[in-house]
Amino acid sequence: MYYTDFSTYMQRKFPGEKVQKISVNAGFSCPNRDGTIGTGGCIYCDNSSFTPGYCFRHKDIASQLNAGKDFFAGKYPKMKYLAYFQSFSNTFGRSVDELEAMYREAMGVEGIVGLIIGTRPDTLPDKVVDMLARLNEEMPVIVELGAESSHDSTLALINRGHSWHDVEDAISRLSRKGISVGLHLIAGLPGENEEMILQTVKRAVALPIESIKLHHLQVLRNTSLEELINDGKVEVSPFEVENYIDLCIKIINLVPQNIAIERFLASSPPEKVVMPKWGLKNYEFTNMLNKRLRSGKD
Repeated sequence: MYYTDFSTYMQRKFPGEKVQKISVNAGFSCPNRDGTIGTGGCIYCDNSSFTPGYCFRHKDIASQLNAGKDFFAGKYPKMKYLAYFQSFSNTFGRSVDELEAMYREAMGVEGIVGLIIGTRPDTLPDKVVDMLARLNEEMPVIVELGAESSHDSTLALINRGHSWHDVEDAISRLSRKGISVGLHLIAGLPGENEEMILQTVKRAVALPIESIKLHHLQVLRNTSLEELINDGKVEVSPFEVENYIDLCIKIINLVPQNIAIERFLASSPPEKVVMPKWGLKNYEFTNMLNKRLRSGKD
């Protein structure tokens, strides 16, 4: 295999089990949305574009997980599940006790064998990390950190409100406690060229992480990014499919086999996408990429 994919990564963490993520919307926000450090959120963000239909904020966590299990049960009757706290920053704005109660509610649902907690590097104080470490002794916990870029100028432009140093610090503290970390990166952010993207990957794989989740920048309707582009304040150069495959191959060559690449593509609902309009699902793009890799042209 040219890279370690998500399936292989899950086999390593859960030997003998087949596992599936179930997304949970627990009603969190982000500090760059609610005024804590800023407003408006990340300029490209539309959380509804990746929130599954069974994942409604007004439902309690257990109900969302059971609805997700029902959704997958017909096709995968023997599947085990990971509770994926996905929307917004899932360690932000609640006390440690409130957070622990939410996570334990998920852990108590039959068939749940692990937690994935999506969050930001600047919303992980030591007391939260300590609590996650305690939970990790009972059930595997993976923290999925949104980093997006290693370049502080880019992070400021996209209104992240944190620095690359914050990313390094959070990963260091999580790793010292034995907590698995995945890193979320975006290729094609405004102002970044290929050299900058590859530099981010090099910096990322030098950290104690277990996985990278990558996708190309999508401009979505009704986001700040769309407005900034329309006003001529920001320029983006959307990838063509073949060019993005070229970039992904270069990235694969930088990522060691002990770090999984969970995905290469985000596939938002077509009606939400302004550009690029590829019309490809994640698995379709991955098949194209793997075909290129097998051909030995690169």
